[in-house]
Amino acid sequence: MKMSPSKLKNTTTTTPTSDAVDSNNNIPKSPFSARLLMMATPLASPMKKALTYMEEIGHFTKLQDDWLPITESRSGNAYYAAFHTLSSGIGVQALLLPLSFITLGWIWGIISLSLIFMWQLYTLWLLIQLHESLPAVRFSRYLRLSMAAFGEKLGKILALLPTMYLSGGTCVTLIMIGGGTMKIFFQTVCASNGHITPLSTIEWYLVFTVSAIVLAQLPNLNSIAGISLVGSISAVSYCTITWVISVVKERPQGVSFEPVENKSDVARICSILNALGMIAFAFRGHNLVLEIQGTMPSSLKNPSHVPMWKGVKFSYSIIALCLFPLAIGGYWAYGNLMPNGGILSALDKYHGEDTSKAILGITSLLVVVHCLTSFQIYAMPVFDNLEFRYTSNKKQPCPWWLRIGLRIFFGCLAFFISVALPFLPSLAGLIGGIALPVTLAYPCLMWIMIKKPKRYGASWFVNWLLGLLGLVLSVLLVFGAIWTIATQGMDVHFFKPQ
Repeated sequence: MKMSPSKLKNTTTTTPTSDAVDSNNNIPKSPFSARLLMMATPLASPMKKALTYMEEIGHFTKLQDDWLPITESRSGNAYYAAFHTLSSGIGVQALLLPLSFITLGWIWGIISLSLIFMWQLYTLWLLIQLHESLPAVRFSRYLRLSMAAFGEKLGKILALLPTMYLSGGTCVTLIMIGGGTMKIFFQTVCASNGHITPLSTIEWYLVFTVSAIVLAQLPNLNSIAGISLVGSISAVSYCTITWVISVVKERPQGVSFEPVENKSDVARICSILNALGMIAFAFRGHNLVLEIQGTMPSSLKNPSHVPMWKGVKFSYSIIALCLFPLAIGGYWAYGNLMPNGGILSALDKYHGEDTSKAILGITSLLVVVHCLTSFQIYAMPVFDNLEFRYTSNKKQPCPWWLRIGLRIFFGCLAFFISVALPFLPSLAGLIGGIALPVTLAYPCLMWIMIKKPKRYGASWFVNWLLGLLGLVLSVLLVFGAIWTIATQGMDVHFFKPQ
C-alpha cells in the first residue's frame, strides 16, 4: 500500500493505527528496500527524500501516540469502554429531567426523551465507525476527526471551543457541584454536633479540588478504568435512590400536572426550547467516545469498533434504566412543585424530615464520589492536549515532574474559575447550545464528508436531515438562552459562591 503526499499530510494530523499499519497493511517499517529499487532511476534523489520524510513523520507520530495520556496504553477492552462510557454518560444534569416535563407534559416529554435518546445513540454509533474510517489511520481525538472531515481551519473552528468547554467547563461545574454537595453531606451528618466549625463554600471547593488533583496523577485513560467503575456504580446508585424514594414516599399536597401558562408566545417557545435543552444536555460524553476507543488495540481482523460498540450498548442500556424512571417518576412524584434544583432538591425539600439521615447522607456522598471520578475522565483530554503541545515542540515525552505540574496547574485553574465565576452554571444553556452540535449534528455531517454515501440514498438523506436539524436546534437553544437571560436577568457576582 502506497500513500500519496496529500494523504501523508493528513495522517500527521490524526493518530495512525500502530497495529494495522505495521502488520496488516504490509507497509515496510523502513524504506531501505524501496531505496534499493530506486537507486538506478533518475527519480532516485527526490524519491529518497520523500521516503525518508515518510519514515521520519510516521515514526514520530507513532512515538508521540505512545507518549500521550489517551493513547499511551492500548490495552483497553469492552469492559473498560463500558465503565468509562457509563461514568461519563450519566451526570447530575440528569436530575433536572423532571423539570422538562413541566413544560412538555406527559406525552411530549416521553416522546422527546425517547427521540433524543435514540438520536444521540445513533450519533455515538457513527463516531465509533468513523474512528477507523480511513486506511491505517485512527482518529483517537474528536478534534482530529473534525479537522479530517471539514478541513484543518474549519474543523478547529467548529470543534475546538465546544470540546474544550465540554472537558474544561464540565470539570469546573463538577468542582461546584462536588464541593457544594460535600457541604450538604457535612451538614447532614454533623448537624447535631455544634462543636465542629463548618467550612465555607470556597473551602469545600478547595477540598474537592485537592482530592481530584490527587486522583488525576494516574498516568493515562486506561489506568483510571477502576475509578470509572466506582463512578458508574455511584451514579447508578444515587439516581436509583433518588427516584425510588420520591415514588415510594407520599406525594406532597398540591401536586399538579397542568402545563405552566406563559405570558407570551415567545416565552412559551423559549420554555419549550429550554425543556428540550435539558433533555439534550442530559446525554453527554460524545466528546470522549473517540478517546475511549483510542485506548483499545485494533487490527484488520479485530477492529476496535466491535468491543467499543459492545461496551456502549451495555452502558447505555443502564443509562436508559436510570434516566427514564428518573424523569417519569420524578415528575409523577412532584409535578409542577418540582424546584429549579431538580429532583434531588425536591427530595430534600419535601422529604428531608421523613427520610433517614443515613440515606440522605449516602446519596450526597455518592454524588461527591461520582463528581470526583467524572473529573478524571473529562480532564484527560485537557491533559492530553497540554502534553501534545510539549511533545510536538520538544520531540520527546513529557517528564514526570512536568506531567504532575500540568495536572496541578489545570486543577488550580478550574478551582479559580469556579470561585471567580460562580454564576457560570447560569450560562449553561447558552454555552450548552453552542456545544450541542458535538452530540447531535457534527457526527452526521462528518459521516457524509468522510464516508461519502450515495447521493439521495437513505444514509445520505438521514444524515443530512439529522445534521441540519441538530444545527437548527442549537441555534434555537442559543436564542432561547439569550432571551431568557435578557428577560429574567441573571445574578452576576464574582468571587462569592453560595
